[in-house]
Amino acid sequence: MDETTVTPGQRAGGVVRGLLGAVSLVGGLTWILLNLDAPRPVSDLIVGLVLAAGGLVLLMPHRVDLPGRATAAATAGAAIGGTLAGSVATTITTGGAFVYVASHGWPHAWLARGATAPDPVAARVAANQSSWQADAVNLVADLYFWALVGLLLLAAFVLIRRTGARRQAVLHP
Repeated sequence: MDETTVTPGQRAGGVVRGLLGAVSLVGGLTWILLNLDAPRPVSDLIVGLVLAAGGLVLLMPHRVDLPGRATAAATAGAAIGGTLAGSVATTITTGGAFVYVASHGWPHAWLARGATAPDPVAARVAANQSSWQADAVNLVADLYFWALVGLLLLAAFVLIRRTGARRQAVLHP
């Protein structure tokens, strides 16, 4: 594409894509390194790999040329669908001075309710009577994670399709 045919919107989109790609790549690799001895190593490795791979796809539009509307649909659909599906994952945490916390969300818990009490049974009862609280930062992190999953799935689909088309062209010129 000639530089004179690039619109300001395309230029801004490229800048945003580059910034998100760089932050995702560095963030994903850092996430992996910081969580090598974490209590959830497999989950943290998956998060780091998705961030790093998504960052690479965003940084290399010349290698993985994705269609705009399909990319928007895949990332938005995966972000919403993945976050809602991830909310099925429930974690119950007890500890300390009789703390009971129930949380939902994967890879990050973004919906929780909990309570403390003089004994474990009272803590559970109090937690079940408390209202749910949403963690906006973890919700945004979940949406971004699942959007990158959608981006990676679309990129894999596009690359597999192009490889198949190239093979067909070679076999049947």
